[in-house]
Amino acid sequence: MMSSINSVIQRIGARVPIKDLVTYHIADRNYAYDPADTGVTVNQQSHKMKGGQLWRQYIIAANANLAITSIGYCLGWTAPINSKLTDPVNSPLGRPATTEEIAWIGSLLSIGAIFGPFFGGLTASKIGRKWGLMSATIPLFIGWIMIAVATSIPLLYAARIIWGVAVGMLFTITPMYCGEIATDDSRGALGSFLQAFITLGYLLIYVVGPFVSYYVVAYVGLAFVAIFAITFFFMPESPTYYLLKDDREGAAECLEVLRGRPRADIESELNLIASDVAASRERTATISDVFRGGNFKAFYISCMLVFFQQFCGINAVLFYLTDIFNASGTSLDSDIATIIVGAVQVVCSSMTPFVVDRLGRRILMLISSCGTAIGMGLLGMFFLLDRNDSPVVESISFLPVLSLVLFIVMFCWGLGPLPWAIIGELFPIEVKAVATPIVTAFCWILSFLITYFFPSISDSIGMHVGFFIFGGCCVGSFFFSLLLLPETKGKSFQEIQIMLGGG
Repeated sequence: MMSSINSVIQRIGARVPIKDLVTYHIADRNYAYDPADTGVTVNQQSHKMKGGQLWRQYIIAANANLAITSIGYCLGWTAPINSKLTDPVNSPLGRPATTEEIAWIGSLLSIGAIFGPFFGGLTASKIGRKWGLMSATIPLFIGWIMIAVATSIPLLYAARIIWGVAVGMLFTITPMYCGEIATDDSRGALGSFLQAFITLGYLLIYVVGPFVSYYVVAYVGLAFVAIFAITFFFMPESPTYYLLKDDREGAAECLEVLRGRPRADIESELNLIASDVAASRERTATISDVFRGGNFKAFYISCMLVFFQQFCGINAVLFYLTDIFNASGTSLDSDIATIIVGAVQVVCSSMTPFVVDRLGRRILMLISSCGTAIGMGLLGMFFLLDRNDSPVVESISFLPVLSLVLFIVMFCWGLGPLPWAIIGELFPIEVKAVATPIVTAFCWILSFLITYFFPSISDSIGMHVGFFIFGGCCVGSFFFSLLLLPETKGKSFQEIQIMLGGG
């Protein structure tokens, strides 16, 4: 009897538009929310998603984040390449690059990344999350080809800007894709993949860059982009995107692949996603919606998270890591020290996905903010003593490496991965496509300011000033996380919206 009822319901669902399908499940709902202040109340069911074969989600999310590894390779490119560009004999430019040119090469990627999120949001909504990620390989390929043939500074500038477009696209679409394929219990882990995989890219460039020629570095970068494009071609689309396009059968097939379960087992989750999508389609979100009610709370929390992520000093550290070690005068070879820091990044970032859904977001942000503040404070103290020619400096030459390792460990546990994971959780579906590109663009504006002005500050008033500023921002992050950051661990998207709305 029940099987025949289920078959009738499935046949009805296949013929009824998603918008109307919500009414078939009202009896099972026990709370309500208004996703974008539309005035349309949507009832939601309180239930536990069936995780199915969790390894499927992890494999698919890992494939998506291979592109992020390629981005890490691009972002860390300046660390070993700056010394090659300033080499009067082996520079591909035929002359050594100036300090001003090096500063622009380091920072121009952030300029491209400011515009990339808007391309990313457009492609994700028009051609899908999967093909949006695939399309980001185009500027990556173009950038690496330009790098490989570059014999002039303007060509390097252009390549870095084009890379930046890809960075902005991937930082927008990847968290969106991972959030939409994940169950509630694994969403934090999959959202943390971004930081784990970007550190793999950093480590790769730190290991390869110092020991091969400028051109081999470019060929390795090209090869990695190709690996991502080939492997991700076989991955599924997001079920949310299929439902946004009124393709319920496509969404069902996608969920079957993601969960490794038959249609009957994924039907309740499919209905819940369909309800969310139906609510989001009642009204197309505009920029004004971002600044209303719970959406505005999600927006300012997201902006503050990326502010603290950038102003903890991570990009200044990673873009100029080799220069920092050279300036410290440590006896440890700067290339080896850079590899040590890169390896620590990978190990610590790989731990976060396994603990973020156990410990929660807030506790990890608090630990991370406290630890990064200590690391920056120690680093600033060392360079202050060095600037004043203190005799103590020689006996504590190990301190820069120790401080940076502490900073990286703490960053990778919270400030690195969690802002992107939390941003992917805070916004309703219809607002996410508008708000996420703005937040991502804001992130890269901050990155540009830091990477461009950090060398100037270091040369004019001392490297310690920058590190003390970064340390102060880490302290600010601690109190923000303590007082204002909501805990989203284990909560469904609907529960998060209720919490942000004060319910």
